[in-house]
Amino acid sequence: MKFTELNDDNFLIFAIKYYDNPQCSTKDDFYEDLKRFKYIKRLLKKYVKGGILKTHLLLNHIIIIYNIFGDAGTPLLFYKLERVYWSALKSILFYLNRIDETDISEVSFDEYCLDELNKI
Repeated sequence: MKFTELNDDNFLIFAIKYYDNPQCSTKDDFYEDLKRFKYIKRLLKKYVKGGILKTHLLLNHIIIIYNIFGDAGTPLLFYKLERVYWSALKSILFYLNRIDETDISEVSFDEYCLDELNKI
């Protein structure tokens, strides 16, 4: 199966295809790892709605996403997160050297988020 665009019908197949966690032994382990997308979304929602940015926790979850999904982490993250979170996400991924400045050019950087990340 070739993936030209992620959607609800092929997201799970795409995630399974790129999933690489040697410590995973059951499908429950896989679904536990998928919950990280929900945790990231929750953390970004707190930031966008209330100004509370938990940079270390966000970085931990996102790094784990990349550890288990490799480069497929980028499309998975952008698919699972609503557009309202993309500026912060782009800033975090740029900080982690997962995307270039010119990637996703229609989305601007979140300056506050970048400032907080650069303090680490």
